[in-house]
Amino acid sequence: MHVVYPAVVAALLFSIGVYGVLARRNTILVLMSVELMLNAVNLNLVAFDVWLRDVLHSGQVLTLFVIVIAAAEVGIGLAIVLAVFRARKAIELDRLRELGEP
Repeated sequence: MHVVYPAVVAALLFSIGVYGVLARRNTILVLMSVELMLNAVNLNLVAFDVWLRDVLHSGQVLTLFVIVIAAAEVGIGLAIVLAVFRARKAIELDRLRELGEP
């Protein structure tokens, strides 16, 4: 396997994630875009681990840690989004600029 193919796919995934974070106004979609960026990093970690033939499989182990952190981030992020939605009845990022209660 040549390392260029997964690197290009990871770059495309990361670019789509960055676009989603910068262009979207919905909080759920921003969280999904962050997940896309993390998956691009995971793809790079595994691809370079296989390409370098690491005996300890460090890239794959680090990928598992990133997946665990991403799962925790999704759980906490969705809990925050639900709490904000219950308090303000909106999850659009432009309408949530001020910190105080409406």
